[in-house]
Amino acid sequence: MFYTVLIVIKNRINAVSSYVECVRELACKILELIAQGVGVPPTYFSRLLNSFDSDSLLRLNHYPPVTHTAAIGFGEHSDPQILTLLRSNGVPGLQISLGNDTWLPVDPDPLAFCVNIGDLLQAMTNGRFVSVRHRAMANTLQDRSRLSLVFFGGPSPEAIITCPPQLLKQNQPRYRAFTWAEYKSHTYAHRLGETRLDHFKIA
Repeated sequence: MFYTVLIVIKNRINAVSSYVECVRELACKILELIAQGVGVPPTYFSRLLNSFDSDSLLRLNHYPPVTHTAAIGFGEHSDPQILTLLRSNGVPGLQISLGNDTWLPVDPDPLAFCVNIGDLLQAMTNGRFVSVRHRAMANTLQDRSRLSLVFFGGPSPEAIITCPPQLLKQNQPRYRAFTWAEYKSHTYAHRLGETRLDHFKIA
């Protein structure tokens, strides 16, 4: 069991606002390195997070101790946004899927970020970068809670998500163009564990 607090990024309040700006800057630098690696203009991805009406958000998760060792705190899913940056307080729980029902625990490091590729970046890179499926197990440490602070980097609702021509070459686009508002609405209309990006594949 866990509790989630959603903090809308536009509510720029003191320390939270400062943290958000710093982590957004880090996310943009990572996206610019990815852009450089795949051969597109440096700000092709990061500009979407820097737009005035960027639909990014910060979420604080609290996982109190439980006694059920196999309990899942938050089920299998991929993040629908562009890029996710997560920090935790050093209590384990995060796992990533290797496929075939195999899960790899991620060692928690309170001094490091865990970076997840989101669905939108998978679509914009034509599948070169894959959105990682992950889950959070319930916290079985009885002496402390697990806390995670998660930045979800998203574009403006009207942003058109499409693969740049530099990444197509002779390959056809795998996904049709769509807006973030369309994909966000689609995401919350379907079950958490679904591979929701498949609905936007070009047959």
